[in-house]
Amino acid sequence: MECILRTYCRCVRYVVGLVGRSVAYLLPLLAAIVAYGVFARYILNQPTIWGYDTSLFLFGYIGALGGANAQRLGGHINVDIVYGKLSRRGRHVFDLVNVILAMGFLWIMMSTCLDKFIEAVNLNYRTQSEWAPPMHHFWLMVTVSAGLFLAQYSTELIGHLYALVCGKELLATSWDDERPEQIAVESAVMQPLKDKESAHGH
Repeated sequence: MECILRTYCRCVRYVVGLVGRSVAYLLPLLAAIVAYGVFARYILNQPTIWGYDTSLFLFGYIGALGGANAQRLGGHINVDIVYGKLSRRGRHVFDLVNVILAMGFLWIMMSTCLDKFIEAVNLNYRTQSEWAPPMHHFWLMVTVSAGLFLAQYSTELIGHLYALVCGKELLATSWDDERPEQIAVESAVMQPLKDKESAHGH
């Protein structure tokens, strides 16, 4: 059973990480579209009719589809005033409650956005701009992103329950599926800062 749970968690984390890394390649495209929009408006005096909608959609895709990967890496903001004072078991209980609440919200969000996607397809919803591109793909993207978030949270739910029942971690850290060279680079960057802090402390 432990092997099955660990395999499931690793597979979900791999897919979430793959999607997160893939949408990151949209960032240069977003920057290029915004830059061209500024150039076309103020230099050529010929503003595009598609620039605003396209950049808005891309920004939404990047933020929403990358959210689950940020959760996988622990990149979201946490308030540690109370959390930092809890025991290891207390932290698992605290995290478990947060995960359950988040999964409930995400389930509602996914169901609602799926209904909106179907409605947008049937009624041919479009933006209210001059270009007026269709909106259905955006609702589908939000539905998929909520599903990815749910999948990521399911691995955390399993991990916290396993730790509380068995008294040990199912997976060592959220970074255990990252490339060793990435961890080495980050360590090389952070170590001089830590040495500097230590020197000032003395």
